[in-house]
Amino acid sequence: MIDGLEADSTDLGDAQQTTLTLAQSHCLLDPRAAIFRTWDAWVTAMQISSAVFDAATTTEEHVQCRIAHQNRTLQATGPQWYVTPGSWITAFYLAVICREKDRITALCHVPLSLLRENGTRFDAYHYDWIDTLQTYWLGGPDLVRKLVAAVDGTGPQTASAPETAGKLMYPPMEMFHRFVRKDHAGFTQALTTALQWHKEYWTEESRMYQAPGLVALAPLAMACIAHDAGIPIEVESEYLPATLLGRNWCGEFPT
Repeated sequence: MIDGLEADSTDLGDAQQTTLTLAQSHCLLDPRAAIFRTWDAWVTAMQISSAVFDAATTTEEHVQCRIAHQNRTLQATGPQWYVTPGSWITAFYLAVICREKDRITALCHVPLSLLRENGTRFDAYHYDWIDTLQTYWLGGPDLVRKLVAAVDGTGPQTASAPETAGKLMYPPMEMFHRFVRKDHAGFTQALTTALQWHKEYWTEESRMYQAPGLVALAPLAMACIAHDAGIPIEVESEYLPATLLGRNWCGEFPT
């Protein structure tokens, strides 16, 4: 699939889903992400996720992207069905976990308007959360107001999928809230709760065999931000691969 992206770059959406599933699945047998192949899989998922937005936002006919140890020339795609708030949030989390500052910055310059052009409907809190993360990373104004809007949007009265919003989308927002307040104890409690809700959500019978349940992606990303800012992460969990959190593999090969 990756080798075919230069011929048809609109396969990036399927490639993002497939490579993320593969990365998460590696953690079934390697929950600490201690094996090189696991890191390699996470880097590839991160590269594909970033390439989705490189290809969607470029003003040239082609864009150069490094994917799976090779520099590849991808076609400009513009808005596509897979260029969504959900794919942006995934790309951001993966770039944070892999400590790719330039990719994070590029993602934070993706206009929200682009994410509204795919024809699918997302709740307002998705856009508010993206706005919050972009504002934080770029040092923009009104961070607290935007975070409050995102949190309020996950409430059961406003969210179209209350369980998903409450157990998966709200927890990283609460972790981020504690992080920006420099509330270390509150951050630890929010991380613990996030992992508990992740487990509750993904061990429900209809979901228990799905790859996204293997790693708590959003809490992991927030924990990586806190870890790099000097907040001690005192929670251990198989949902939180320790080697990814500790950035042990970063710099192992050009990414």
